[in-house]
Amino acid sequence: RSGRTVNVVSGGDWETSINQSTWVPAMNLAPIGGAPYGQPKFGDDDSRSPYLRRGFSVAKSVRRARLYATARGLYQVLLDGKAVRNASFAPGWTDYRKRIQYQTYDVTDQLAKGDHALGIVLGSGWYSGHVGLTGGGNYGDQPYALAQLELEYTDGTTETVATDANWRGSFGPILSQDLLMGESFDARKALGNWSAASYSDSKWDAVSMQTFPAVPLVAQSAPPVTKVEELTPKRITHPNTDSYVFDLGQNMVGWARLRVKGPAGQTVRLRFAEMLNPDGTIYTTNLRGAKATDYYTLAGRGQEVYEPTFTFHGFRYVELVGFPGVPKKDAVRGIVVSSDNPRTGDFACSNPLVNQLQSNIFWGQRGNYLEIPTDCPQRDERLGWMGDAQIFARTATFNNDVAAFLGKYTQDIEDAQGAEGGFSDVSPRMGDQSDGAPAWGDAGVIVPWTIYQAYGDKRILASRYKAMQKWIAYIDSANPDHQWLNRQNNSFGDWLNVNDDTPREVLATAYFARSTDLLARSARVLGRGGDAARYEQLLDQIRTAFVKNYVSADGSIRGDTQTGYILALRFNLLPERLRANAAQRLVEAISVKRKGHLSTGFLGVGALNPTLTSIGRSDVAYQLLTTDTYPSWGYSIRQGATTIWERWDGWTQEKGFQDPGMNSFNHYSLGSVGEWMYGTVAGLDLDPAKPGYENIIVR
Repeated sequence: RSGRTVNVVSGGDWETSINQSTWVPAMNLAPIGGAPYGQPKFGDDDSRSPYLRRGFSVAKSVRRARLYATARGLYQVLLDGKAVRNASFAPGWTDYRKRIQYQTYDVTDQLAKGDHALGIVLGSGWYSGHVGLTGGGNYGDQPYALAQLELEYTDGTTETVATDANWRGSFGPILSQDLLMGESFDARKALGNWSAASYSDSKWDAVSMQTFPAVPLVAQSAPPVTKVEELTPKRITHPNTDSYVFDLGQNMVGWARLRVKGPAGQTVRLRFAEMLNPDGTIYTTNLRGAKATDYYTLAGRGQEVYEPTFTFHGFRYVELVGFPGVPKKDAVRGIVVSSDNPRTGDFACSNPLVNQLQSNIFWGQRGNYLEIPTDCPQRDERLGWMGDAQIFARTATFNNDVAAFLGKYTQDIEDAQGAEGGFSDVSPRMGDQSDGAPAWGDAGVIVPWTIYQAYGDKRILASRYKAMQKWIAYIDSANPDHQWLNRQNNSFGDWLNVNDDTPREVLATAYFARSTDLLARSARVLGRGGDAARYEQLLDQIRTAFVKNYVSADGSIRGDTQTGYILALRFNLLPERLRANAAQRLVEAISVKRKGHLSTGFLGVGALNPTLTSIGRSDVAYQLLTTDTYPSWGYSIRQGATTIWERWDGWTQEKGFQDPGMNSFNHYSLGSVGEWMYGTVAGLDLDPAKPGYENIIVR
């Protein structure tokens, strides 16, 4: 990842990934939604998980065995009764119309001579389940499996066991499953050790086949989703006669492990929430259409333990209804899951409020960095909003190694790019098909540049360069006077600012300049001098247009907003003669107009404190960091927040909950101040002239 040369001695046990043409037979699938099973019905949660199995024999000594697997939907693969890998939600989320990931498993040590069996369980996942605001079935109406086991024997011969007509299928205990809605599991319908070689599938049905679509199959490039931590409840309350509420003490993403003992047929309902109502019951209104509910029906065979397979939730509180008896704390554990991005940084200081802010930022990143950088993990959305992704990317690189995670996301961004060159508001693109708004579409340039700066690998720029060029051409061709007035599309502005809305044309033109600047720099890095000169000229023209149309002779910027001054200063849009006046106006906008408080939304907040430091006013930045009155980072912490809120006023003592139509309590965007906490407060940063920490700056 450093970009430096590594010499690899030839020979050894290197191998390539499976070739597209190598999948057999003829790219056929073993479908589970087709005959004889019937299709999932999303409206009434009749989305049962099918179970597929195939027995086979190994007659010789195995030198190498590789299992390749994927699905349109989600899959869990088992060999001889055991899960092949302790990871969740494979094959991951991509635009299934553009590419589908597969996973490779080394199963050599598990295949001695004798009888064996493969098993696959399928879920709807992002492919055919609910995601975003679209109601399900975004890519297809049912999931399908594709797998093959490649056996290489010690005598040099080979054999392939693939998803073909030799597989058998049945339904089992997962009665319904959906990422947003939850899972229903009836332990009485358990199939026993159904993927063991000795299991009899004589009563199982034949599977139908479907030709795999002409979509590239690509090896998974980002870390898998794994269990990263377990949380023990801090307390249990009993707000009414029907329910018990477990407080895990931390807003998290994952699911609950249930431990229960009771009679057969007893059903326990688990519901999940981030907050409580004043009466102590769970607050679920902000989940909108997401049911976020799991059901477990007991088999009645002593102590039973349940964890769902194909769903996850965003929550701090777990409500149990129907639990036999009075539950103890060991009845529930919070199973935290995330894409397995290695931890690389932490921050601690003498101020407890700031330490809690760092914790909130980290937990927000952990929960929303699941397959893609999502906006929120709890309600009926969970989309890869690009504005959120670009404003937080630098903070993310301090906390975790996200080179592979965000690198994969840049492929999702490119896959979502429109024919005219417009990036999207969300990647993968779904729901609203319009092209990206200013600062949202610009993630297609900003995220690759951020990865390059943090990890020093030019390949990310080389691979995304053409897509970045198309984006700038998309804007430039519609705005000949170099103000971004046309093709603003959804034009979200400085999203969720505090009554300080920056004029859309000011914000858009500032981001037009920013992306053009980064594209010019990328061209220089890649040795494309001609391109660089052309984009540098365009940048000068945009800067000139910005100053001419939006900046007065006294340094005031149209709209007179904090974010307007922040972007103009941070993106270097002002001539030197105007910078000091604009800087002073920014300080006055904070200290005088807002009495020491910020008013920025998603776009201004990430650059707020870095800009104050750059103009020599870190004193104001520290004041903002440690303030705990509304609006501030400290205000939500004073209300008990353990993750970053979507809104500065998600809950206030005066008004209670904000509009439930959009009120997430785990939304990392406003946590982009983490970049400044590491780079300025801790004083450890990279040298932009020597990316990838080839030089480390210590202040």
